[in-house]
Amino acid sequence: MDDKTAELRDIFVETTGEESVTESQSDSRGSLSSTTDDATVEERLAELVTTMRERYDFASSLSDADLRRVVRGFFDPDAVGADADSWSSAADAALAESLSADVDADEVFRARMDLHLVADADRAAPFSFDRLRSLLQQRSAEAVDDDAVAAELASGADAKSDADAAADADTDLDAETVRRYRRVAESDLASRQVNHRFRDAFSDLLTDADLSARLAEDARRDGLEEATEDIETDVSL
Repeated sequence: MDDKTAELRDIFVETTGEESVTESQSDSRGSLSSTTDDATVEERLAELVTTMRERYDFASSLSDADLRRVVRGFFDPDAVGADADSWSSAADAALAESLSADVDADEVFRARMDLHLVADADRAAPFSFDRLRSLLQQRSAEAVDDDAVAAELASGADAKSDADAAADADTDLDAETVRRYRRVAESDLASRQVNHRFRDAFSDLLTDADLSARLAEDARRDGLEEATEDIETDVSL
């Protein structure tokens, strides 16, 4: 091993924490974390999804494997070009195409609600979302009639302000529209009842893994680029 090769090896070990280039190269292409780490993440995701399915009455027909893909996609801005702050129906549609099941955006939306993965855009209702949430808190899930809720929202009854009542009265509400936002409100309420335990667990698990992977990738790239520049300098001299 000549001096330059030894220098490259030292830089690699320092930036990646790995003793062998062969070990790193044995990871699958495109994987930012080790196979063991990814397996651990997948195992923990499976446990969380199973716990939620046993605890709640899921509306989604997706398999557990696809539900895990939904969770990963929601927390990976590179997967569908959106994150929780910029999520949209288009993101649901894009994520649907990556699943093994032949489903549409609406099915992904239902899965996200089951998994407590509510985005800001999901709450952007054409009426007072706070009023809907308040109405649902006054009813049991079994007693909710979407037509009745739509009529009550349109009537302005129990509105906290005249502005809310007027805005809701001017909105053409139907049961289908109310049903979609009801699922959002119910997901919010269910998540709040457990102090957002599941959503936080998903976020911690995937965000930490993604951050560690990105830092490792950046370290590898920066360290090897520096070594390459040194070689080029030596050659030019």
